[in-house]
Order: sequence, then structure tokens, then C-alpha cells
Amino acid sequence: MLESHRPVHRRRPVAVELARAHEHTMAGDTPAEAPRPEIGDSWERLRRLGLDPERGRTAARLSLAEVEHRRRETHLAEVLPILRSTLLLPTTGTPLILAVADAEGHVLWQEGERKLRRIADGIGFDTGARWIEDEVGTNGIGMTLRTGRPMQVHSAEHYLRSHHAWTCVAAPVHDPRTGRLTGVVDLSGPARSMAPYLLQLAATAARLAEAELRARQLETLHLLRTVAAPLLARVDEPAMVVDDAGWTAATIGLPPVPRLRLPAEGWGSATVHWLPTLGECAVEPLAGGWLVRPLSGSADAVAEQTGNAGIRLDLSRPDRPELLVSGAAGSWSHTLSPRHAELLLLLAVHREGLSAAQLAEALFGDQARTVTVRAEVSRLRRYLGGLLDHRPYRITRSAQVSVTGPADPYDLLPTSSAPAVRELRAGLLDGTARLPAA
Repeated sequence: MLESHRPVHRRRPVAVELARAHEHTMAGDTPAEAPRPEIGDSWERLRRLGLDPERGRTAARLSLAEVEHRRRETHLAEVLPILRSTLLLPTTGTPLILAVADAEGHVLWQEGERKLRRIADGIGFDTGARWIEDEVGTNGIGMTLRTGRPMQVHSAEHYLRSHHAWTCVAAPVHDPRTGRLTGVVDLSGPARSMAPYLLQLAATAARLAEAELRARQLETLHLLRTVAAPLLARVDEPAMVVDDAGWTAATIGLPPVPRLRLPAEGWGSATVHWLPTLGECAVEPLAGGWLVRPLSGSADAVAEQTGNAGIRLDLSRPDRPELLVSGAAGSWSHTLSPRHAELLLLLAVHREGLSAAQLAEALFGDQARTVTVRAEVSRLRRYLGGLLDHRPYRITRSAQVSVTGPADPYDLLPTSSAPAVRELRAGLLDGTARLPAA
């Protein structure tokens, strides 16, 4: 039987399609095949910032002394052995560079095949360099810092043409003590040889790193609990011992809470602070933590705080939404989960309040998901207490509410797919919407 000689239409390689899309976009044209939405958004944002795709900007660079200081401050040195053993596997057969950056994008470690590292040095990807999008264009570290989730940037998805021979995958690492982003794990290598499983491998390594940081935190809390036990045995009033991040090591005469929300300005040198649910407390330093004792009359202080509250939702950093509450009795802050940031943003914009069904529609595009909404609001009330009303859900009318948004509307909760958040983001871009100001 003779083979058919009909022409076979083959799809062009992905790298070729990406290169064409990049060329058309940088020329100001609409590409026939658009890149992924997150890549397209990044390109558009950088074009509006005026970043040259041929040269970029001169990246900020740390001194060796500053690199060493940040290595110690981030605690990432504690998890480097796990990252090496998980990611630099000699059996993969794929030439790779492992880079670990801090929460500001500075590369603190860069290890891997020597020849590949020399090539990377030629594009400025070395220890001390700052790899954020605004300086070196679309890249794995920069996108992970901006979106807060694992990201891959392949070949011509990079904004700078000099990076098109590379593919990088990156995943965020969070500090379990504060919940804040502490760094990024990145794997980079030649675009032609990168395997698709590496993104999942990087994400798994980041979770292992977080688990190691959590284990070390629990060990520290255990040591603090050992130190605190004889001290609490001599205290004849309610008291608790917490570590420097507010995590509880031991309590006496108080309901156990996993963590105290620390004052927005930190403990400082003052000996009396207002704390959520406890009111005014005497605070004394211990080795590795603090002794906290509620003072009499604290319930009155709590009521005063609720009646004269100022609530600020800080969304200026895409990776770290934060709630700040201030009043006559003091102030405190709380790092928000993505879902709670969405909820508070909607309640700040709609001061008249929203029903559970309306919130379900706004968050999920499905009015039937009221059970999920009620559960999330219940969790949020643990921090806001009397500042959050229900029927409808709203921030109490007596509170002053403001939202600090990012410099670029694209960065307003960039990982959120909630219909109402996407609509608000679009409104900020075209000038038809505004965020509540103080």
C-alpha cells in the first residue's frame, strides 16, 4: 500500500509562536496568537512603564556584606540544604541553576552548573542582582513576587530579548511565623531543555522549605515554653508568653489563642500596649519572647477602640495585603489571606453592605455559595469582632475606612479571579472607579 502524499499541517513550535507574539507586541501590533493572559498583562504593564525590551534597566545590586546580612535575616539559609537536595538532582540530566531570592527580588544564592552560571552572569543573573519585572522585564522571580504564586516564564515570554534562550520556574516561600512572603525559589536553564515537571518540583521544594521553617519555629516555641513554665507558675494573675512574632508558647488563666496580633508599630520600648480581644496589656521582655498580662478595665478599652476605629486596607504590595486598625486605645495589624483581602475590599467599597448571596455572586459568580461566604466572614470576625456587622454584612458605620491601592491597577489583588475584583480592577484602569480614601 502506497503512503498518502497529502500535506501534513504541523503546528509551529511554541517558541516560534511566542517569538512572533513578542515581536508584534513590542512593535505595538496585536499578535495573531496572544500569549498567556498573565504574560500579556506583564508585557503591557512594562511597555506602559517604558522599559526597553532590548536593554531593560540597570538592575540594582547588593554589596556582598548586604547579601550576607539578608541571608541571615530571611532565615532562608536554614532551608538551603533541603532546596539543594530536592532541586539540584544529578540524575535529571537537565542543566539547571538554582537561585534563591528574598522578598524584594535580590538573588541571595545562585548555584548550579558552572558553565551555565557563566552564561547567566552575562545577562546579570548572579548573586546580589535584583530580578524584579520593572528592572529586568518579565521573569519567573519577578512574576512570582508580583502574583504570589508559582510561575513559569518560557523562552520569548521573557520581556527582554536577551533572555529568550532561557526558561525559568519559580515558587514563593512564606515565613510561617508571620505568613509573609520571605523569598522565592527559582530554577533556570536553557529553554530547549527545560522539562515540564520542573514547575511542580519547584513548588514542592518551596513547600518543603516552609515545612522546615515551621519545624524550626515549633522547636523555638518549645524552648520558650520551657523557659516560661517556672515564671508563669509564680504569676498569680492571667498571663501569657509569646514569641517575637506573637505566637503563643504558654498561657495561664487565659483562653489559649494560637497567636496575638501585634501592634502595627511593633512592641517598641513601651510597657503597655492595646491588643485585640485583650485590651490594654503590660508587656515585659523575655529571652526569645514576651510576657503579656492583661490589665484591669481592658474591656472598656476594647469598647472604646471599636467605637472610634480607623480601618485601613493596605493593598499596595500585591504579595502582602494587610489590615490596619487604629483607635483611641491603640493600633494593630494583621496580614490577610487572599480571600479575606477580597472580602474586605468589597465591604470597603460597598459601605451600605452586601448580603451573603451578593457576596457569593461577587466572589464566585454563584449566588448559591452562601455557606462558603458565611464561613469566611466568621473567620474574619475573629480579627474584626464588633467592627463587622451582619444582615447585611458590612463594616460598622462608625468606622473610618480607607483602601491603599497599588501604584499600578494591574497589581490590585493580581491573583484574584473574583468577578467583582476584576470589574473593579478594570474600572480603576479606565478611570470609572475609585478606592475609598481616608
